[in-house]
Amino acid sequence: MELSLQSLSSRCQVSGREFSDGDRVVSFLVRNPVGSGDAEGIVRHDVAAEEQGKFEPAGPVVCRWVQVFKPRKAGENPERNLKLTAESLFLALSDPATERTVENERLLQVLAMMLERKRVLRPKGRTGGGANAKQVYEHAKLKSLHEVTAAELSPEFFLSIQEQLAALVGGGGSKAKAEAAAEPEPKGEGAA
Repeated sequence: MELSLQSLSSRCQVSGREFSDGDRVVSFLVRNPVGSGDAEGIVRHDVAAEEQGKFEPAGPVVCRWVQVFKPRKAGENPERNLKLTAESLFLALSDPATERTVENERLLQVLAMMLERKRVLRPKGRTGGGANAKQVYEHAKLKSLHEVTAAELSPEFFLSIQEQLAALVGGGGSKAKAEAAAEPEPKGEGAA
Protein backbone atom coordinates (compact mmCIF):
# COMPACT_ATOMS: atom_id res chain seq x y z
CA MET A 1 0.00 0.00 0.00
CA GLU A 2 1.65 3.24 -1.14
CA LEU A 3 0.23 6.74 -1.29
CA SER A 4 1.89 9.94 -2.36
CA LEU A 5 1.22 12.72 0.10
CA GLN A 6 2.59 16.13 0.77
CA SER A 7 5.01 16.56 3.67
CA LEU A 8 4.14 18.41 6.87
CA SER A 9 2.85 21.86 6.01
CA SER A 10 4.46 24.97 7.43
CA ARG A 11 1.08 26.63 8.10
CA CYS A 12 -2.27 25.77 9.64
CA GLN A 13 -4.90 24.83 7.07
CA VAL A 14 -7.69 26.37 9.17
CA SER A 15 -6.18 29.70 10.31
CA GLY A 16 -3.40 30.11 7.74
CA ARG A 17 -0.98 30.95 10.58
CA GLU A 18 2.64 29.81 10.18
CA PHE A 19 3.65 27.07 12.61
CA SER A 20 6.44 27.87 15.06
CA ASP A 21 9.02 25.52 16.51
CA GLY A 22 7.33 23.46 19.25
CA ASP A 23 3.71 24.03 18.10
CA ARG A 24 1.41 21.01 18.41
CA VAL A 25 0.15 20.07 14.94
CA VAL A 26 -2.71 17.66 14.27
CA SER A 27 -2.28 15.82 10.97
CA PHE A 28 -5.36 14.28 9.35
CA LEU A 29 -5.46 11.79 6.49
CA VAL A 30 -8.76 12.38 4.70
CA ARG A 31 -10.29 10.54 1.75
CA ASN A 32 -11.69 13.32 -0.39
CA PRO A 33 -14.73 12.23 -2.38
CA VAL A 34 -14.95 12.58 -6.15
CA GLY A 35 -16.36 15.99 -7.10
CA SER A 36 -15.57 17.64 -3.73
CA GLY A 37 -13.58 20.39 -5.42
CA ASP A 38 -10.44 19.25 -3.58
CA ALA A 39 -7.83 16.77 -4.78
CA GLU A 40 -9.31 13.28 -4.96
CA GLY A 41 -7.95 10.39 -2.91
CA ILE A 42 -6.10 10.45 0.41
CA VAL A 43 -4.98 13.97 1.32
CA ARG A 44 -3.02 15.16 4.35
CA HIS A 45 -4.25 18.20 6.28
CA ASP A 46 -2.15 19.85 9.00
CA VAL A 47 -3.98 21.94 11.59
CA ALA A 48 -2.82 23.75 14.73
CA ALA A 49 -3.99 21.75 17.77
CA GLU A 50 -6.05 24.69 19.05
CA GLU A 51 -7.83 24.97 15.67
CA GLN A 52 -8.70 21.27 15.16
CA GLY A 53 -12.31 21.81 16.31
CA LYS A 54 -12.81 24.16 13.35
CA PHE A 55 -11.41 21.71 10.79
CA GLU A 56 -14.12 20.39 8.44
CA PRO A 57 -12.86 17.51 6.29
CA ALA A 58 -14.34 17.01 2.82
CA GLY A 59 -14.58 13.25 3.38
CA PRO A 60 -14.01 10.54 5.97
CA VAL A 61 -10.98 10.89 8.24
CA VAL A 62 -8.80 7.80 7.87
CA CYS A 63 -6.62 8.65 10.86
CA ARG A 64 -5.14 11.54 12.77
CA TRP A 65 -2.04 12.07 14.85
CA VAL A 66 -0.48 14.88 16.83
CA GLN A 67 3.14 15.89 16.47
CA VAL A 68 5.40 18.72 17.52
CA PHE A 69 6.36 21.04 14.67
CA LYS A 70 10.06 21.32 13.89
CA PRO A 71 11.12 23.65 11.08
CA ARG A 72 13.01 22.02 8.22
CA LYS A 73 16.74 22.36 8.35
CA ALA A 74 18.55 24.09 5.48
CA GLY A 75 19.32 21.55 2.77
CA GLU A 76 16.83 18.97 4.10
CA ASN A 77 15.05 17.09 1.32
CA PRO A 78 11.25 17.34 1.91
CA GLU A 79 10.65 14.91 -1.00
CA ARG A 80 12.13 12.15 1.16
CA ASN A 81 8.97 12.02 3.30
CA LEU A 82 6.43 12.27 0.49
CA LYS A 83 5.78 8.58 -0.07
CA LEU A 84 3.46 7.19 2.57
CA THR A 85 3.56 3.44 2.89
CA ALA A 86 2.05 1.09 5.42
CA GLU A 87 5.48 1.07 7.03
CA SER A 88 5.86 4.84 7.27
CA LEU A 89 2.26 5.24 8.48
CA PHE A 90 2.94 2.62 11.17
CA LEU A 91 6.13 4.43 12.22
CA ALA A 92 4.35 7.80 12.36
CA LEU A 93 1.42 6.47 14.40
CA SER A 94 3.59 4.38 16.77
CA ASP A 95 6.05 7.21 17.45
CA PRO A 96 6.10 7.85 21.23
CA ALA A 97 5.58 11.58 20.55
CA THR A 98 2.28 10.80 18.78
CA GLU A 99 -0.82 10.81 20.95
CA ARG A 100 -2.68 7.50 20.79
CA THR A 101 -6.41 7.33 20.03
CA VAL A 102 -8.72 4.30 19.91
CA GLU A 103 -9.08 4.63 16.11
CA ASN A 104 -5.33 4.92 15.55
CA GLU A 105 -4.64 2.00 17.87
CA ARG A 106 -6.94 -0.24 15.80
CA LEU A 107 -5.24 0.93 12.61
CA LEU A 108 -1.83 0.25 14.21
CA GLN A 109 -2.94 -3.30 15.01
CA VAL A 110 -3.88 -3.96 11.39
CA LEU A 111 -0.70 -2.30 10.06
CA ALA A 112 1.40 -4.35 12.49
CA MET A 113 -0.22 -7.57 11.22
CA MET A 114 0.46 -6.54 7.62
CA LEU A 115 4.07 -5.60 8.34
CA GLU A 116 4.68 -8.75 10.38
CA ARG A 117 3.48 -10.79 7.40
CA LYS A 118 5.90 -8.86 5.13
CA ARG A 119 8.67 -9.45 7.72
CA VAL A 120 9.18 -5.73 8.24
CA LEU A 121 8.21 -6.18 11.91
CA ARG A 122 9.18 -9.06 14.18
CA PRO A 123 7.08 -9.95 17.23
CA LYS A 124 9.16 -9.78 20.42
CA GLY A 125 6.57 -10.82 22.99
CA ARG A 126 3.87 -9.25 25.13
CA THR A 127 3.86 -6.95 28.11
CA GLY A 128 1.07 -6.43 30.62
CA GLY A 129 -2.13 -8.40 30.76
CA GLY A 130 -5.84 -8.14 30.14
CA ALA A 131 -6.98 -4.86 28.60
CA ASN A 132 -3.49 -3.38 29.14
CA ALA A 133 -1.68 -6.09 27.17
CA LYS A 134 0.75 -4.78 24.56
CA GLN A 135 2.42 -6.62 21.71
CA VAL A 136 6.04 -5.56 21.23
CA TYR A 137 7.44 -5.50 17.69
CA GLU A 138 10.97 -4.88 16.46
CA HIS A 139 11.46 -3.10 13.14
CA ALA A 140 13.72 -5.38 11.09
CA LYS A 141 15.91 -2.64 9.56
CA LEU A 142 15.74 0.09 12.21
CA LYS A 143 15.98 -2.30 15.20
CA SER A 144 13.51 0.00 16.99
CA LEU A 145 10.88 -1.41 19.36
CA HIS A 146 7.19 -0.49 19.02
CA GLU A 147 4.35 -1.31 21.41
CA VAL A 148 0.84 -1.86 20.07
CA THR A 149 -2.22 -2.78 22.11
CA ALA A 150 -2.69 -6.53 21.74
CA ALA A 151 -5.69 -7.19 19.49
CA GLU A 152 -8.27 -9.91 19.84
CA LEU A 153 -8.80 -10.88 16.21
CA SER A 154 -12.54 -11.30 16.40
CA PRO A 155 -15.22 -10.43 13.83
CA GLU A 156 -16.11 -7.44 16.05
CA PHE A 157 -12.52 -6.14 15.76
CA PHE A 158 -12.61 -6.28 11.96
CA LEU A 159 -16.04 -4.62 11.87
CA SER A 160 -14.70 -1.82 14.08
CA ILE A 161 -11.81 -1.13 11.68
CA GLN A 162 -13.84 -1.65 8.47
CA GLU A 163 -14.62 2.02 7.84
CA GLN A 164 -11.02 3.14 8.39
CA LEU A 165 -9.70 0.51 6.01
CA ALA A 166 -12.34 1.29 3.39
CA ALA A 167 -11.49 4.98 3.59
CA LEU A 168 -7.77 4.26 3.31
CA VAL A 169 -7.90 1.84 0.38
CA GLY A 170 -11.08 3.11 -1.25
CA GLY A 171 -14.56 1.75 -1.39
CA GLY A 172 -17.76 2.32 0.53
CA GLY A 173 -16.66 2.77 4.10
CA SER A 174 -20.19 3.30 5.37
CA LYS A 175 -21.62 1.01 8.04
CA ALA A 176 -25.03 1.39 6.46
CA LYS A 177 -23.66 0.24 3.09
CA ALA A 178 -21.90 -2.71 4.71
CA GLU A 179 -25.01 -3.74 6.61
CA ALA A 180 -27.16 -3.38 3.49
CA ALA A 181 -24.70 -5.50 1.50
CA ALA A 182 -24.78 -8.19 4.20
CA GLU A 183 -28.57 -8.49 4.11
CA PRO A 184 -29.93 -11.20 1.75
CA GLU A 185 -31.83 -10.07 -1.31
CA PRO A 186 -35.60 -10.51 -0.89
CA LYS A 187 -36.96 -13.18 -3.18
CA GLY A 188 -39.84 -12.16 -5.38
CA GLU A 189 -42.70 -14.41 -6.44
CA GLY A 190 -41.68 -17.06 -8.85
CA ALA A 191 -38.01 -16.85 -7.86
CA ALA A 192 -36.27 -20.20 -7.62
